[in-house]
Amino acid sequence: MSATPDSGQSPTTDELPYIYPAHWEADVVLRDGATAHLRPILPSDREAYEAMYAGQSENSIYYRFFAPKPKLSEKELTRFITVDHIDRVAFVLYLGSEIIGIGRYDRGVDPTTGEVAFFISDRHHGRGIGSILLEHLAAAALERGIHRFTAEVLPQNRAMLNVFADAGYEVSREIEDGFVMLEFDIDPTDRSREVMESREHRAEAKSITELLAPERIAVVGESATWESAAQPMLTNLVEGDFSGTLFAFSLDSDQPAAATAEDYQVLDSLDDSSETIDLALVTVPIERVAEAVEVCGAAGVRGAVIYTRGFADDGARGRARQKALVRSARQYGMRIIGPASFGVLNNNPEIRLDATITHHDPKPGKLGLFSQSSAIGAVFSHTAVRKNIGVSSLVSAGNRADVSGNDLMQYWEDDPHTSVCALYLESIGNPRKFSRIARRLSRTKPVIVTKNSLTGVKLPPGHAVRTSIAPADALNSMFNQAGVISAESSEQVLEVGQLLVSAPLPAGRRLAVVSNAMALGQLIVDAAVERDIEVKLTENRLDLDEEGLKLLAEVVDSVLESTDVDALIGIFLTEGFTDPVTVAQILLESARRADKPVVAVFPGLMEYPAQIQGIYNDDAAGAESAVSGLPCFRSPVPAVNALASAMNYVEWREKEEGIFAVVSGVKPKDTAEFIASRMEEVSGEQLLALSQADTSHILAEYGIELLPSRVVESVEEAQAAAEELGGYPVVLKSTDEFLGRRLDLGAIRLNIEGPDQLAHEFEALKRTLTQYQKEEIALQKQVKAGQATILEAIEDPLLGPVVSFGMSGDSTALLEDWAHRIPPLTQRDIFKMVRSPKAAARLFGENNLAAVRVDLLEDLVARVALLKDNHPEIASIQLSPVIVTDEGLTVARAQMKLGNPKQRTDSARRTMSRSES
Repeated sequence: MSATPDSGQSPTTDELPYIYPAHWEADVVLRDGATAHLRPILPSDREAYEAMYAGQSENSIYYRFFAPKPKLSEKELTRFITVDHIDRVAFVLYLGSEIIGIGRYDRGVDPTTGEVAFFISDRHHGRGIGSILLEHLAAAALERGIHRFTAEVLPQNRAMLNVFADAGYEVSREIEDGFVMLEFDIDPTDRSREVMESREHRAEAKSITELLAPERIAVVGESATWESAAQPMLTNLVEGDFSGTLFAFSLDSDQPAAATAEDYQVLDSLDDSSETIDLALVTVPIERVAEAVEVCGAAGVRGAVIYTRGFADDGARGRARQKALVRSARQYGMRIIGPASFGVLNNNPEIRLDATITHHDPKPGKLGLFSQSSAIGAVFSHTAVRKNIGVSSLVSAGNRADVSGNDLMQYWEDDPHTSVCALYLESIGNPRKFSRIARRLSRTKPVIVTKNSLTGVKLPPGHAVRTSIAPADALNSMFNQAGVISAESSEQVLEVGQLLVSAPLPAGRRLAVVSNAMALGQLIVDAAVERDIEVKLTENRLDLDEEGLKLLAEVVDSVLESTDVDALIGIFLTEGFTDPVTVAQILLESARRADKPVVAVFPGLMEYPAQIQGIYNDDAAGAESAVSGLPCFRSPVPAVNALASAMNYVEWREKEEGIFAVVSGVKPKDTAEFIASRMEEVSGEQLLALSQADTSHILAEYGIELLPSRVVESVEEAQAAAEELGGYPVVLKSTDEFLGRRLDLGAIRLNIEGPDQLAHEFEALKRTLTQYQKEEIALQKQVKAGQATILEAIEDPLLGPVVSFGMSGDSTALLEDWAHRIPPLTQRDIFKMVRSPKAAARLFGENNLAAVRVDLLEDLVARVALLKDNHPEIASIQLSPVIVTDEGLTVARAQMKLGNPKQRTDSARRTMSRSES
């Protein structure tokens, strides 16, 4: 067997008697924040299995095998390590070359039931291994058609009983012959998902805490580049007054010059430290990074920041080097930030970690920053300094080989020093997980995201994840669903951030505008109205002389006291009139008295005072006020954009119910079995177009009725089909996917009232279709005229299920007037989706049209979204047209295709982001 336990390589089908399910492999975070690698067991695991078994106590062996068994026989060992990955499945969890846990199931007499068992290394109890194995076994079992687990456990084996009890499943227990007999359904429930996500959150937050709050740091360098790379980092840490213990270590025998004892200690070996080092800062050239990571891992270092560049610039070789780094680190349970990292910053006064490659760091504050780019990390840092924005933590992930934005959001959720979270993303390895975490985080803290225009579509150098084939707006729609504030640039991230960290959230969308120039005030009004902000009051007759400044304070106080005003923007031309800092002071004091958001705009200044470059603060804020400063802008549009972003976020948070839409009368298990019976006809990347009968059957399992249709080859068949379907009027149409929607091309014949007209229209349609070489014709009962809509869903390689809605006609086809959402959907998601296309106004009685049953359309969207979310084998669904009237809804036409699905990036199991080729 060529695949060794720690090689990181999946075996080929030639090496195994059964197809190896490589997509079941996963890197996971343990309860204590360390990482481990989980994969299906292989015959090559024999030696590691024996070593684990030899280290187990008598009690552990007795709990697992119900008998004293000092050693496994060759026959037993062979059976345990040889499985078919279908009826017998086993996972091993590796930490380096050591197996720390094994979980398995065997299919029972009932093919939908599996008996599950676990064997956890005594040395690693308490690290959450059993719950991780159970999650992955359950996901694999569901994929293999198993929906129920059973287990036999000794009553005294409380640790294993707790694994089942705490998993979130409804577990039944019986005592039989001295054993506890357990049985439970493994289909994910709200409770089991909640438990999984809670454990995932705690573990991943813990792993980042160890990186950002280390007690012991080692700067790792080499002799040749010590003075230019390692020494400046040591100096930065010393000058930043790092609260922990600092070490210096060179990979070479020539050690760096020792410094005074109070600064840092020089190590001959990383093992020389009396306690484990938490974080290594790796500053060596690219050809020595792998060596440095290996040395750090062997010494038990918990995480490393890699500053070295060059991986992304070296094509396939660079990507291979980067993957090897991650494999090496995860063998030792290490996390990696980088390569090509700008560094990390933690301004917590109890930590004082400054490990960035700059001397211009932001002051302590409430804003958390994450960047996948070293350059944008520097931009974030320097812009925050320029705008006087306090930062709680900053992490630059560089090429994002390991630590991701998802990890930082997990950390920020619990961090009391962070109240606003901001991220720059060049790629997204796990969008569904991002959406899930961001949606939860956004309920308590604003999340601001800017991304590359090609994020999700094209990969930047050094990034190795899937790309999307979904419409460009789908990713933005996912952000909106999750309550994320989208920004168009890194500059806009900080513009929104400076408002959110310095002012309270607005209670609503009602704005007052105060100015000393009517034209300036109108600029704010126009921009606000364009963003659906309600302007309640505009005051433009203010002078800025001595008396005018006194009046300004009175006017602003009076306006803010109004219950009809939620926020105020003051825009002033001060050049030649007064000091803008004086105006800023007046606005700041009024904002504190009112405890409402106030924004200042100072356009046209020849020289812009540093105090009002971003957040103006006089350092006199009282603890009783939510106003810590005054956000200042140079021009109107960024100011209004920032305020509109805050208002949109407040509106989302107030209406976000966090409960996904529930529909009745669906049969997911029956549907899964039916789809499985058709998947035998799917080969490789090929798509299988289902027949109308199969499509109708699957839709019916989800409570969706498809209007009956009959393919007819002659006038006589058409007339007979008309009677069979309930009489006239009927419709004739092409069965072709394109032509069947084109009334303008003559491929659809409506309002056929009798047999003679049917005969005439059939022959006419036959002649029309001959020119397109698409001669197959279908007949349907004609339904009442209404609004024609389109509902589609696809399985996207990156995003997973994507549902799209639009109105039939050129507005959708030519103007891309679609709404997109990523399941699972809340009722609010569905509500907004059917109202988002501009042409959707036709559904609500615009232009003297009759309003239609939008409630039935919303129910259909919920059912299609659930169908697509539950069954990734469905490559695409198209319902077109869906006719909605004031009385009902009819799905007139449907097409469905099956395909071999790629493993979704977020399933019912905990897993870290993994690089994909």
